[in-house]
Amino acid sequence: MTLLPVPTAPRRRPGPRLRLRLRLRLRLRRVDRGRAVRTALWSLVVVCAGAYAASLLVPFWYGLHDQRLLIVTSGSMAPAFRAGDAVVLQPVEDPSDLRTGQVVSFWPPGSDELVTHRIEELTRRPVLEQQEATGRMVPVLDRAGRPILREYLVTRGDANPTRDPDAVPVSRVRGVVLAAHAHWGAVLSWAHSDLGRLVMLAPPLAALAGMEVTAVVRARRERPDRAARDRGRTDELVLD
Repeated sequence: MTLLPVPTAPRRRPGPRLRLRLRLRLRLRRVDRGRAVRTALWSLVVVCAGAYAASLLVPFWYGLHDQRLLIVTSGSMAPAFRAGDAVVLQPVEDPSDLRTGQVVSFWPPGSDELVTHRIEELTRRPVLEQQEATGRMVPVLDRAGRPILREYLVTRGDANPTRDPDAVPVSRVRGVVLAAHAHWGAVLSWAHSDLGRLVMLAPPLAALAGMEVTAVVRARRERPDRAARDRGRTDELVLD
């Protein structure tokens, strides 16, 4: 038995109108794809720029209210706050406002590093000075020969079993803790580090560069499409 091929109709080339429709459909697909890419890139820019701006504006906002945000670096005040938290500090205008039980930040005698502990006792003690001849610490006397007294704080960290070794003059108190925010310190510390700045600033810059490259590529692709569309319009006019 001999099999004969089934006759098929000859394939017709698409006319000018159909070619124009196909080009327009392809162009719409490219536009949708480009729009999705631009939306994703702009979202990345907004998120990263917003995070970096927030890391700068949060401390600035507290500064406008005459407060300061301190990062906790140890666990001596647990469970009130822990390392990696942040505390809001209010400056002390009148030392007589200090009370037992308040949490204060201060510079211990002989140190420039801030410590944040709780006040356990308010006391008055003689002012001491070192004698040049003997090197001993002796009380400073007034004109009447009586020791000059000064207000001191006795402090202790909530997690420490004993009090701090040295009493703190009220003049070395930096401020009173008003509030504590969990994990804020770790986030702000990372945001202000070199790695944090790189992570928050590099993606927006790369995204902006990517959008510029995408715009250039899209413009180059549109040139032949525009020329073909113009030819299609010319053919359509001729056929009409």
